[in-house]
Order: sequence, then C-alpha cells, then structure tokens
Amino acid sequence: MPVLNLSGVTVVRGGLRILDEVTWRVDEGQRWVVLGPNGAGKTTLVQVAAARLHPTAGRAEVLGERLGAVDVFELRPRIGLASSAFAETIPAHENVTDLVMSAAYAVTGRWREQYLSMDRSQAVNLLNLLGAGHLIDRTFGTLSEGERKRVQIARAMMTDPELLILDEPAAGLDLGAREDLLGRLTAIASEPGAPVSILITHHVEEIPANTTHALLMRGGRIVAAGPVNKVVTTPWLTAAFGLPLLLSEHAGRYFARALLPPAASDQQP
Repeated sequence: MPVLNLSGVTVVRGGLRILDEVTWRVDEGQRWVVLGPNGAGKTTLVQVAAARLHPTAGRAEVLGERLGAVDVFELRPRIGLASSAFAETIPAHENVTDLVMSAAYAVTGRWREQYLSMDRSQAVNLLNLLGAGHLIDRTFGTLSEGERKRVQIARAMMTDPELLILDEPAAGLDLGAREDLLGRLTAIASEPGAPVSILITHHVEEIPANTTHALLMRGGRIVAAGPVNKVVTTPWLTAAFGLPLLLSEHAGRYFARALLPPAASDQQP
C-alpha cells in the first residue's frame, strides 16, 4: 500500500489551477525531495499530502485513507508537518517544550491537556537530536529563524509519524546552520524505522545526501519524478526552472549554477 497516492489531483483557487492533474505515488522506505521555482505549486502539494487541503478534482489517498472520506483530525496526527505557514500560527509566548509535546493533540497553545513525564522526556530528546536542547525553557517568539526550524521539526516528529513532511526546512539559514541541520536530517532518516519523508525546497544544495527520489514541478504540473539520480539532472532542472543550469554532484550532495551568456565586453566583434 502506498504512503501517498495522488491521481489527477487538481486544486483551483480564484479560477487559477494551482495544481493541474498531478499524479504521484510515494511508497514505504522512500525519501523524496520536491523541487521547483516559486509559484510551482509545491506548498499546495504539501497541504494536500498533509491532509490540510482537499483537492478540487482527482483522488488523494494519504496513509491508505482517501481525503473526503476520512476524519482528517484522526489522520493528521499520523503525519508530521513542519512549515513556515504553520509557524505563523504558533503563539509567541508558547514554551518550546510545550509546543513540541502538544503535537500529540494536534494543537498549538497548551491548555488543559494532560502530559506524562515520558512525553516531556521524548520532547527533550527530540530537541537534543536536532541540536535545540538548549531551547527547552525558551518561548517560541524569542527564537531565531534557524532555532524555530529545529523546534518545528522536533514537534513534527513527536507523534512518531508515518509520514514526515518538511516544507523548506533550511530556508533562511546561514551556511553553517544549514549544513548542521541537513547532517542531522540525514542521520535521522538513516535510523531503522524512520518515517517516509518528503522535503520541499528551491535549492538542490539543500537535498540531504540519502534522498532516494525527486519530483520537479513547474506551473502546477509535474516536470519529472523518479529516482533522484535520474531526475536531479541538468536537463530536467533546466526544464523545471526555465533557465539553463549546470549541475554537479559530490558524495550525494548536489550543486547548481546558471549557464549565463558571456558579458558583452567578452564577446568578439
């Protein structure tokens, strides 16, 4: 049974097709990256995959449940989601440890929920795993962008999800913070029993080294999808981003640059 199975999924908002007949399957043991320029439809795709948005047309099945025929409030705790859109809903005064623990109830803002000492221990362990253990007594509003990313990922992992979705986890991070976070995500994905994962990004440099599959998007449509070494290539990236690109790879990490025409001063008369 696939973890995610989309068939002809279309999302229309204000007369605009944000997703246009997207068909995509994610299976057990896979680690996907979704790449594409701004406006490609990546965030909308994430919302469908995370059971936060129903498609206008087509069929979407997540963890064996069809959207539109399942109680999404029972389905969502099985999906770990970290995204900038979600971060905007988190109260600034929320304690970091409480924020991670409250994932068990799929809420933000601790109120009357009852937590066990083991819940707090798990939350602290996850924060330590992501290099954020020193933040346990801080409030979310006092954190830097990089610290917020780590806390959100810890929260997304709190329920031992079957599907982990990370929407631009390295966006806004400096070089050192990005490389540290990617190293930690690579190690987490390598652990036995790690959930199927989907990571969304604009940049090939942010693809973790043990990624197995890639999906490229442009204009709400899929440009290419399949094993990462078959999809993350110069021709396919050029097609997805609409710009001549040159790709290089080293030790499972990718790097890309634009193939720009020579400056006018360099051209021969």
